[in-house]
Amino acid sequence: MQLAEAFSAYPDRLWHLAKQLGVNHAVAWLPWQEKTEKAWDLMPLIRMKQRFADYGFDLQVIESMPPSNEIKLGTAGRDQEIEQFQLFIQNMGAAGIPVLCYNFMAQFNWFRTSTTTRTRGGALVSSYDHSLMKDTPLTEAGIVTEEQLWENLQYFLERIVPVAEAAQVRLALHPDDPPISPIRGVSRILRNAAALQRAIDLVPSAYSGITLCQGTLATAGDDIPSVIRQFAKQDKMFFVHFRDVVGTPENFKETFHDDGKTNMFQAMQTYYEVGYNGPARPDHVPTMEGEDNSNPGYELLGRLFGIGYIRGLMEAAAAGEMEKKPSPEINLIGS
Repeated sequence: MQLAEAFSAYPDRLWHLAKQLGVNHAVAWLPWQEKTEKAWDLMPLIRMKQRFADYGFDLQVIESMPPSNEIKLGTAGRDQEIEQFQLFIQNMGAAGIPVLCYNFMAQFNWFRTSTTTRTRGGALVSSYDHSLMKDTPLTEAGIVTEEQLWENLQYFLERIVPVAEAAQVRLALHPDDPPISPIRGVSRILRNAAALQRAIDLVPSAYSGITLCQGTLATAGDDIPSVIRQFAKQDKMFFVHFRDVVGTPENFKETFHDDGKTNMFQAMQTYYEVGYNGPARPDHVPTMEGEDNSNPGYELLGRLFGIGYIRGLMEAAAAGEMEKKPSPEINLIGS
């Protein structure tokens, strides 16, 4: 497993601290600060890749994408957005960035009804309570059905997957978060492992797979070791979000990595059992004492805790796999 962290596109304190903690692989959001070029153009991607390389990081994943809401809704501008997306994939390939984590959540990305829920020791986490959404108005998109989204996803993949194959960029589809449908009239179709399987089967390709977001799939009630084995067997697990929750799709909250519903050591053992060698990062961490919670889920101290916790699990799981290997036979002279 390649321990990674999600970084801003330009050096900051986390770049230094993560390197000191032994992180060598990077996940980045697009360099939106670019003023003269689009963030997904070739040269901004090449320069970002080299910034990470200069700090000793291998940039493995981009975890954001150009505007795509019309693609998801199937509205008038989707073909223009798809052309832009195709160029983005080509540029990723040319820049040597091998994985794109993308989603198909229309109108809004992941969100929560609270970012100030208390957890262990008074740390703050995000949470979701679906009862708070029952009287909320429709978005400007109105009713968006599951059938529409499945049709639009297939339309998109039929035009993107061949480009990804040519560019040798792996498409890692993230599940919908929260995994519940609908929200404000907008359906969410990628709510569990079965839906992810259906999605990547729409246009089969070695370059179309998933981001295994443990927190989302645990919220959905999926068994994490079983999901790991399911997608690893197909070589369709391209990226991992290593996090945890407590609760159900209707009502859940984030947790510290060691305080949720999932047996995290068993999950790590399974990654090593199946031979997963792709990137994995901590995700959605608590805001800890002294932090202002201006970036819920992505403050600094919880990330450092997550990196250390994951490194410990990796070392233990790797040692366990080594113990399973038979010792070489020793031939003693004269025996």
